[in-house]
Amino acid sequence: MFPDRLKQVQAGVQVALDDALARLADVPVVHAMRYALQGGKRIRAFLVIEGAALFGISMAQAMPAAAAVEALHAYSLVHDDLPCMDDDDLRRGQPTVHVKWDEATAVLAGDALQTLAFELCCDPSLGPADRRLDLVRALARASGAEGMVLGQALDIAAETADAPLSLAEITALQAGKTGALISFAAEAGAILAGADRAPLATYAKALGLAFQIADDILDVEGDPAKAGKRLGKDAGAGKATFVSLLGLEGAKSRARALIEEAESALLPYGATAENLRQAARFVISREM
Repeated sequence: MFPDRLKQVQAGVQVALDDALARLADVPVVHAMRYALQGGKRIRAFLVIEGAALFGISMAQAMPAAAAVEALHAYSLVHDDLPCMDDDDLRRGQPTVHVKWDEATAVLAGDALQTLAFELCCDPSLGPADRRLDLVRALARASGAEGMVLGQALDIAAETADAPLSLAEITALQAGKTGALISFAAEAGAILAGADRAPLATYAKALGLAFQIADDILDVEGDPAKAGKRLGKDAGAGKATFVSLLGLEGAKSRARALIEEAESALLPYGATAENLRQAARFVISREM
């Protein structure tokens, strides 16, 4: 069942991340890294593990890649919360890293989490060197100026734009900021197997957009206590969102359609992809 499998992945990823940090020095920046890696849904790690399972790759073998994407994601959140970015003081129900420590420690912790992600992608258990190189390249593209960083830069620019972004512009922005790392996670198993990535790429593109639409919906009608972060900030800043452009019901309808699209992309894998189908449904039903 999906909930049990997700909990299994969550526990396994936490062990892998804790093990990766155990060899590091007992200093504040490492404490901040460890703090940033606690909690979260681990849906990206789940996508790595289940995508790999489609090709007969075990959880143990794929775990370094799953831990890598979570380390990369944690870095992005630490930096996203900084005063020079979104200036948030709450993440996962706890003070953000720069609030608990200071801005310099938060910057360095984020930097170190990013480099840890690429180190994990080089773990020999992931397979032949050429596959690991492909994995590193894919993560770099997903997280850098072609993906997540580009999306964040576009988001910052939108704050001072003369007019709110259009639906097409928001879609392109979120394809980088949120979707690129989700795409990497979903395709990582195919990369490690040297298999065709096209069906999983289609799945991930639809899933990533649905994920962001669900976030926009939660920003309007979610419970801050469950979300563990400040809500309503986009509306307060006058930023265009999927909800502001499509309306609340329109956004929900679009998210459901995207999940149907994502599920259809998994047809080539048959019943072995059921956990990925369940993950897609979870994305638009979550409360945090």
